[in-house]
Amino acid sequence: MARRAAACISVSVRPSKLISLLAALVLSSAAAWADAPRRVVSLNLCTDQLAMLLAAPGQLKSVSYISRDKRASAMTAEAAHFPINHGGAEEIYLLNPDLVLAGTYSSRATVNMLRRLGIPVHIMAPALTLDAIPERISEIGRVLGRDATAAKIRAQFESDLAELRKIDGPRPRAAIYNANGWTPGENSLPGQILKTAGFTNVATQAGFAYGGEMPLELLIMAQPDLIVSAPAYDGHSRAEDILDHPALRALTGTATGESVADNTWICGTPHVLDAVRRLAKARRALLAKAD
Repeated sequence: MARRAAACISVSVRPSKLISLLAALVLSSAAAWADAPRRVVSLNLCTDQLAMLLAAPGQLKSVSYISRDKRASAMTAEAAHFPINHGGAEEIYLLNPDLVLAGTYSSRATVNMLRRLGIPVHIMAPALTLDAIPERISEIGRVLGRDATAAKIRAQFESDLAELRKIDGPRPRAAIYNANGWTPGENSLPGQILKTAGFTNVATQAGFAYGGEMPLELLIMAQPDLIVSAPAYDGHSRAEDILDHPALRALTGTATGESVADNTWICGTPHVLDAVRRLAKARRALLAKAD
């Protein structure tokens, strides 16, 4: 009986079997790369960033000009290494791509023209929830033939997000309040980031489940513990005047001036976790002050 068990163990670790398995994995990866696009162009800020995270060296040929705008992009340093495009069909055609990455709201005229010219276009929908981000990582990894790289980045993101979701204790009431009084509700990516950081969203309590323009009077009456805004853009915008209103400065018991850059949560990428961490730190400061 012992000899039989030993024989079974010997068969399970036979070198030839391991070599065959490794060879199969290598061949599978090689086959996937053989079918992968070699000249990829991205037209959309969000596909720009996922492609820069996932593409093989030399595979990504151009990203959108917005990817170099530090107000919108979390990867401006990386984008500096790629030629930019402005999303015109003629411009993209001359880059001779074998795959174009676009977003749901990319120019339909450009997308339709490229398809008529025989150029494959993959359209990625925006990630409106935190749980949609891993799906987008896998999606772009798949179309680039970079499944293994996508799986690693996805696993790390899901692990980090799970840790950040371990929130105990009180949930202070907070509002994200930006130009024109725009506030995102819980059913939005910024709203979910606020919730994951340990806050209760005032906008949701006020009936803005997805977001909208909250009147300043309603915000004042809500008396949030914290108001979060994005840093002001260069120059002067009347849309941002509401953020300097004396009524906000006169709020008692409300912390103001906390800012989270738009570039961390405009797109559903692993960079959203930076916003979660910043807001979680603000929550801890609020709770410490209350004690």
